Parts: sequence; C-alpha cells; structure tokens
Amino acid sequence: MPTHHPDDATLASAVAAMMPEARRELAELVSFRSVADPAQFPPQECERAANWVADALRAEGFRDVALLDTPDGTQSVYGYLPGPAGAPTVLLYAHYDVQPPLDEAAWTSPPFELTERDGRWYGRGAADCKGGVIMHLLALRALRASGGVPVGVKVIVEGSEEQGTGGLERYAEAHPELLRADTIVIGDCGNFQVGRPTVTAVLRGMTMARVTVRTLEGNLHSGSFGGAAPDALAALIRVLDSLRAADGSTAVDGLAADEVWPGTAYPEEQFRADARVLDGVELIGSGEVADRLWARPAVTVLGIDCPPVVGATPSVHAQARALVSLRVPPGTDPAEAAKLLASHLEAHAPWGARVEVEATGEGHPFRADTDSPAYTAMATAMAAGYDGAPMEITGQGGSIPLTSTLAGLYPEAELLLIGLSEPAARIHAVDESVSPQELERMSVTEAVFLREYARSVGTDAG
Repeated sequence: MPTHHPDDATLASAVAAMMPEARRELAELVSFRSVADPAQFPPQECERAANWVADALRAEGFRDVALLDTPDGTQSVYGYLPGPAGAPTVLLYAHYDVQPPLDEAAWTSPPFELTERDGRWYGRGAADCKGGVIMHLLALRALRASGGVPVGVKVIVEGSEEQGTGGLERYAEAHPELLRADTIVIGDCGNFQVGRPTVTAVLRGMTMARVTVRTLEGNLHSGSFGGAAPDALAALIRVLDSLRAADGSTAVDGLAADEVWPGTAYPEEQFRADARVLDGVELIGSGEVADRLWARPAVTVLGIDCPPVVGATPSVHAQARALVSLRVPPGTDPAEAAKLLASHLEAHAPWGARVEVEATGEGHPFRADTDSPAYTAMATAMAAGYDGAPMEITGQGGSIPLTSTLAGLYPEAELLLIGLSEPAARIHAVDESVSPQELERMSVTEAVFLREYARSVGTDAG
C-alpha cells in the first residue's frame, strides 16, 4: 500500500480551509442555466458560465486564457500555467455545460440553485461537471499554498460535452498542439461508491439517432379511420420495441452483445440500490451487471414526439419521432454501430411505414493503459486522499467523446479518468447532487497526484 508523505497533511488542510469558498463558487457556477441547446435555454447562459471559468483561471495566474469558438457554435475555455523548468505538463479537463433539468417542478429544490440537504449539495451540474471545475481549482490552489504547482498545467473546460456535438473534438484535431500534454486527467467520471477512490479505465462510446416514422398525409379521426389506417405512433412503438430481446437485452441486428467484463464486479444488490430500482422490478439483460454496463452495447429511447395525454384528440397519427441512444463498448466502431442501428430501425418498420433515420451525435469508446506510471502516482494520491483506501479500477457506461480524440492525438500521453459522479450523485436525473466530502477528498487526491507525478519524472517545485 502506498505510504503517506508529510506534505499530504498540508495539502489536506489547505483544501479543507478552502471548502466554504468552494461552495460559494460552485453555487455561482450552478446558477448559470448552461444547457448548450438554444432551443431550450438562451446561449447567453453558456457564455456567462464560460466567462466565469475564464476569470477563475486568470485569477489563478493562468496565461493565454481564451474562449475557443468550436465548430458546433459553442465555446470551450483554455488556459496554461507554466511549470518549473523540465517539469511535465498535465492537462486537466472538465465541462461547464449541463444536461437540461428535465421537469423543474419535480426537483426538491430549484435545479439551478445550489442547496444543501442531508449532507449533500444539490443542483444541476453540481457533480457533472461544474464540480469538476471546482475540483481542479482547489487542487491547484492547495499546491500554490503549499509551495507551488510542480508541473505545467493546461486546463480545458468544454462547452458542449452533454450535447455530443463534437465541437471540441474537431477543434482539437485542427489545433493538435494546443492540448498536448504528458498526462491528461479527465475530471468527468467518479468513484464506484462514496469513499471508494476509483479510476475509470473503460468508457463506452455512443451514437445517437433521430428516427421519424410516417404513414399518412395528415392525422385522421380515429373513429372514422381507426382500425384500417396505419398509425405512425403505433408503428414507431413497434420499431423501438424491436431493439430489445424479451429479457431486455439490446438486440440491434448485426451488433455483438456477448462480451464479458474482466475487472471489478458490480453486485446486483448494490446496483439495484444505486439505480433505485423499485421492489419487484427485474433488471434487464443477461450476464453479470458489469458485463451489461461496461462490456456490451445498451440502447435507450431518450424521447418521443407525440401528443401529451392532457389535450390529446381522438386521432390516428400521421407521423411520430423518437431520439435513440446506443452505447457501445471498446472494440466497437460507433460509426459502424450507427449504420447497424439505422438499418435495424428501417428493417423493422411494420406495414410498410416510411422510416427516416438521422445521426445526431457520436462518441468513441476508450480503454486506458492502467500499467502506466501515472496510475502508480494516482494510487499513491488516492490513498492519501482517502485515508489509505486502495485505488479501484472500473469501467463506466457513459461516454466522454473527447477522451478518444485525445488518445488518438497524443498516443504517448497517459489518460486518467476521475471525478465526482458517484452513484448517489444521480447525474442527468432530477435532484443531481455532489458530496462535499468527495469534492474535498478528490481535490486533495488531485493535488497529491500532481506532486507525485512531478516526482516520478524527477522534478519537484516544492
């Protein structure tokens, strides 16, 4: 087990002293309704969040701070903090855009107002990933207060990660030197459970598709035409149902769905508790839970355009539309998966219904090299941040599209994925929250990691 360094306590004390200010800053960040979709929220909300991050970097002494206009119409924030001569460079990543709040009335407290309750801080983006921005700032501040930052640091805070529109990926490909680093820390994952420090070694990729079904030139009265006129909504339901086998397993024609996860197991009872599955409701799919989450594809219907129950009229529908997400494990090309998904949706349309499939987003899967020197430094750091608890290595079902782009651009760089999005955070759901204890511990962990990583290559600013 890694041993504690005398400086660990100094870094921990520095972070602890900064937590009240960290809460205030996170509250400011959460207050920006920075959903990167102008159809839902004004673009000015994202601009305000981006400027907040840029100002925070300038206050920490970063140079070359810039708002990068990415090809998808959003802005990512960049800054560079030079390190001591000969020191390695570490890239720290987070994103300031957030998922929409869903039904704001369903939140226990307002989604864009950071609220403390039951020992957690609630608000959209508190964990995913505005909390990650604060984590990076705390780690750097603790090092500055304890002798200096021993590495060069680049920070990139994305503005459209949740939308999957690929703006920062394309910008990075067009400016390959900008984000080059010896090690990259992606602060957009989380621990397996609160108090169990975790590095994520596998991310599933993702493809998204909008499927439209048409059957009639216009809606018809269901009393006059129902029973013979083909209903587009019913046809769409059948098409979507074909994406799953009887046990709920993903069943896209031609897509393998039988891989096995070789690492840390995910006990079913723990998963049921983490996912808050209702009593008596079965889990879907086959194989171990970890297989289903980290080694196999997973299809999800994200939304359907159809009339709401309130105000519905007795009509046979001429058109219906859905948004479908397909997560794919490492080893599966998301572009090929997108073709298979489109072919499947078209082939399973009943009654000759016309089906159109439009690809709307894509992210590549990722698998890390866990034997690299940076992982040794992170194991030491996690033990320091978590009172000797060992570092765990798991997968994650979610996608972070930029990760694979960076791995391709900088094959010599080491990539580590950490963060604040443990199961209790309920990211993307109503009542998202962050544990302040996790924020404090992970900030200490990152500070110790930067120190240990600098020492591993023979440099030390402190």
